[in-house]
Amino acid sequence: MQGGAIGPDAPVGEDVKLRQVQLEYPLDGVDQVGEEARLVLGLANTGTTADTLTEVSGPDFADATVPGGGDLALTVEANDNLYVGAEGMPVIVLEDLQTELRSSESIPVTFTFAEAGEVTIDAMVAAEGQDPVPTYDFPDPAEDPSPEDG
Repeated sequence: MQGGAIGPDAPVGEDVKLRQVQLEYPLDGVDQVGEEARLVLGLANTGTTADTLTEVSGPDFADATVPGGGDLALTVEANDNLYVGAEGMPVIVLEDLQTELRSSESIPVTFTFAEAGEVTIDAMVAAEGQDPVPTYDFPDPAEDPSPEDG
């Protein structure tokens, strides 16, 4: 049976909670110093007003960004969930890792919300056996099917 570490849950305030916070399993089994790591988590808001994730920070990475230049301000509507890193949903990438990370190792990550405040949680690298998908796989130039110029 293949399994994996399920990330921890943490309340941020009375109505906002983080669910199953994890770092995606690295394609080659290890995230090296200087590489980036993708966060996967759920944001749950059981309250009657929306709240916005305004910052993601921590001592083991330089910055947290949304690929493509998007705004890190991610809003979870009232009485709703937002699944960060799921297909078709926003993505958060931790850039310039300051420590090497392997499956089941963790780093502290602080999530700051406009209304609920902040919470620091240990984000664990997901276990091997998950099926990570590379963001883009460039074709091997040696296998170029185009005809040679003659």
